[in-house]
Amino acid sequence: MMDKKRHLANKINSLMDMFPAVAVIGPRQCGKSTLVRHVYPKWKYYDLERPDDYQLITSDPLGFFLRQNDKIIIDEAQQFPDMFKILRGVIDRNRKTNGRFLLTGSSSPEIVKGLSESLAGRIATIELWPFKMTEFYEEPLSEIYHLLIQRSTTINQLRDLTSPLSTENLYEHWLLGGYPEPRIKGKTNPVFHGLWMDEYFADYIRRDIQRLFPRLNTHNFRLFIQSLSFHSGNILNQTAISRALEVSSVTSKEYLDILHNTFIWRNLRSFEKNTLKKIQKMPKGFFRDQGILHHLLKLDEIDRLIIHPMAGVSFESFIIEEIIRGFQCTLKAGIDFNYYRTRDKSEIDLIVDGPFGYLPIEVKLGTKINQRMLTPIKNFLKDTQSKFGILINNSDKIEMLADRIIQIPAIYF
Repeated sequence: MMDKKRHLANKINSLMDMFPAVAVIGPRQCGKSTLVRHVYPKWKYYDLERPDDYQLITSDPLGFFLRQNDKIIIDEAQQFPDMFKILRGVIDRNRKTNGRFLLTGSSSPEIVKGLSESLAGRIATIELWPFKMTEFYEEPLSEIYHLLIQRSTTINQLRDLTSPLSTENLYEHWLLGGYPEPRIKGKTNPVFHGLWMDEYFADYIRRDIQRLFPRLNTHNFRLFIQSLSFHSGNILNQTAISRALEVSSVTSKEYLDILHNTFIWRNLRSFEKNTLKKIQKMPKGFFRDQGILHHLLKLDEIDRLIIHPMAGVSFESFIIEEIIRGFQCTLKAGIDFNYYRTRDKSEIDLIVDGPFGYLPIEVKLGTKINQRMLTPIKNFLKDTQSKFGILINNSDKIEMLADRIIQIPAIYF
């Protein structure tokens, strides 16, 4: 069953009531086409990667939209960037009517640029990702996100949360990631997962990277991806990576931006709003899907993963991505995600910055907690006057660890 219910389906419906168009963007093979056709099964559907549909729209785009000006799905819209300017005029002819067009796009900085420059104010953009943990196991989005986006939520309200997921579910999803096809088909044929990952990367470089960046050295780019697997989740020393691959720092930064803009990698900016501390401003990031990371590291068993030197940072990245996806399922705007590190080496894995205030979150793979681990969060709460902080680990219960710091097991996210 490839069409598991996605948490963003309700958000698409809500945004369609507010905007003339909605765009769903994200990496290839994360389920965009399945999602949009599931949400609006009776709408006319056109796929710009199908030659007939591409010719139909590109040969006379204005004529097409004069005929088809309502209840239209256009898949892989990045294949025809000129369409965005035309669509702007079509929307403006009937500006007050919402819910007319649903677009998807993947693996292209062009679509983000086209949407922001040509359709600003006329379109809402949603990022879809591989399955979130609760989606794969067909459970509702955790109540914790609806609580955290409310300014009025208190730390005591978090103590009554429940989770339908098990630690086994958590470890399996962490190990294998969330790409729909390998996860679902891999349940009955485990060898399929690795074979699919091999083909995915080959197709990503051959199909997307060579098309978008025809002068890019794909050999060096492959080596850069492999090298990043040993740095994912850490602060990046781009100079050292560049030197190891014998490429310039400019090229290294370009490669990193390409991976981020094609939804494979997430650049996490440093939190710089604490004026009381000297902040370390260095790039940090991670593979958005840990199944990709573990495939690159040749880890296909949970026991091997747990004892691997990358286990801790991989788990942190997995939980951070799960949290980001959870907040993105809500309709709350203005939420930013950063990491925090001061010059005196005080670190916090994630700072969620929204209209509800700052939320510091620390992630640990294990279950043992000592008070020294809580010092960075305590200092951050004091410096910023934030309400409370969260420590996420693999313990079996929610409990208070200190004043304004609560422990919540990872399965609750």
